[in-house]
Amino acid sequence: MVIFVKFYKDLYIGETIKNPDKIKRKIKRHAKQLKIFVILLSTGNDQLEICHSLLLKQPYYKKKENTPYVIGIAGNYDEAVELVCQIAKEAVEQNGNADLKQYLFPNV
Repeated sequence: MVIFVKFYKDLYIGETIKNPDKIKRKIKRHAKQLKIFVILLSTGNDQLEICHSLLLKQPYYKKKENTPYVIGIAGNYDEAVELVCQIAKEAVEQNGNADLKQYLFPNV
């Protein structure tokens, strides 16, 4: 079964990730990946969320209107935090603020 999922065009990849295309395929096909964390674009007031890839197997994400938007993939939680920090640092350097959604999607 394939789930609806979108991936950021310049997907952030953690250092321990050796084959990101394979991981993306597995995420789309609901395959279990016990050591993968994803960074998602938040639908609420938060900017980004870090969650275990198994969370995407929940029925909520099987609906097209709940399509997750994956900004990054990491091999563990600490690496995911490092990626979010990297995104925030880039945002501050470029825009002078930590509005991550504005940094990631400047034309929206």
